[in-house]
Amino acid sequence: MERQRLAGLAAIAELLGGVSRQRASEIIWRPTFPEPIDTLATGRIWARADVEAWIKAHRPNQHSDER
Repeated sequence: MERQRLAGLAAIAELLGGVSRQRASEIIWRPTFPEPIDTLATGRIWARADVEAWIKAHRPNQHSDER
C-alpha cells in the first residue's frame, strides 16, 4: 500500500500519538509548525513529510507510525 503524501488535522492528531483533534489544532498554530500546502473546503492540508520532520525535530520522544 502506498504511503499517503498529505495530512489533514485528523491524520496529524494520529501522527502525534493519538492526541485529540483539539490538541492537534493547538499544535498546528505554533510558529514552528510547517505551513499548510493548501486549504480545501474541508480544511487545511499539509505535506505529510513536513509534519513528520517537524515531529522528529520538535517532539523527539514522540513515537510515530514510521514503517
